[in-house]
Amino acid sequence: WDLIADETVTHLCGAPIIMSTLLNAPADQKRTLDHVVEFYTAAAPPPESVLAAMKTAGFNVTHLYGLTEVYGPAVVNDWKREWNDLPPDRQAQKKARQGVRYVALEDLAVLDPETLEPVPADGETLGEVMFRGNVVMKGYLNNPEATEKAFRGGWFHSGDLGVMYPDGYIQLKDRSKDIIISGGENISSIEIEEVLYKHPDVQAVAVVARPDEKWGETPCAFVELRQDAKTGENDLIAFCREHLAGFKTPRKIVFCDLPKTSTGKIQKFALREQARAL
Repeated sequence: WDLIADETVTHLCGAPIIMSTLLNAPADQKRTLDHVVEFYTAAAPPPESVLAAMKTAGFNVTHLYGLTEVYGPAVVNDWKREWNDLPPDRQAQKKARQGVRYVALEDLAVLDPETLEPVPADGETLGEVMFRGNVVMKGYLNNPEATEKAFRGGWFHSGDLGVMYPDGYIQLKDRSKDIIISGGENISSIEIEEVLYKHPDVQAVAVVARPDEKWGETPCAFVELRQDAKTGENDLIAFCREHLAGFKTPRKIVFCDLPKTSTGKIQKFALREQARAL
C-alpha cells in the first residue's frame, strides 16, 4: 500500500486474488489514495463485490480476458460512459463482464458446442466462448489430434462457458471442466463463489466438485477467512442457502490457505484432489 499510494504509481495489473489481498490488508497497512490507480485484471472472473470495493478504495479496474492460444488478452470490458450514471452495484455487474473483442480479433462468439449455432443474446443461455482471427494460434505443436479438436468447425474452442448479452458483451460463467453436475443439474462454481465473496468474513474462495454417491457431485467450497473472523462452516452454508437454490448450496466448506500460482491464480486442480480425498 505504501508503494501504491505513491503518486508515480498509476497502473497495476494482477489476478482477482491480488485485489482481494489488497482489500483485506490490515487497517494500519492501508493508505488513502489521492489519485486513481488503473488496475488491469485477468486470469479469473472477478467477483462483483470485489470490483465494487476496489472502486471505493480508489482503483479503476479494467477487466481483460484471453488465453495463451489467442495471444493473451483478446477481449476487454470497454467501459461505456453512460454506465457511470448507474448505482454502484449495477456498475459492478457491468464491470464483471469480460467484454468485447479487440480490433485485431476477427470474431468472438458464444456458441452451442455441439451445433456451433450462436446461443440467444439474452445474458442467460449458456454456451462455449469461441474465437476466430489472426491472433489465434495455428495449432498445438506436434499434436494434430488436439489441434483438430480445438478447431472443430473453424472456431477455436476455449473451453470457457459463458453468456452473450444483447449489447454484444460476453460474461464467463465457468470453465467446462469446473461445472458441477449434481443430480443432473449444472451448477456454476463461479455463481457460488460470487455469493460467498459477499460474506463480510470471506477473504478468498474457490468452489469445486466433490464426489457424492447419491448426487454424483456436490459443491465443495474452500475458503480463506479475513483476519480474526469467527465464522464457521454452518454459518457460511446458511448464508449460501439464503442466496442460492438448495441444490447449489455447498455441502462442505473447508477453511484453509488456498493454493496459488506465482501470479496469484488459485489452483483448482489441487483443490479438486483435496475434495476427492475428503
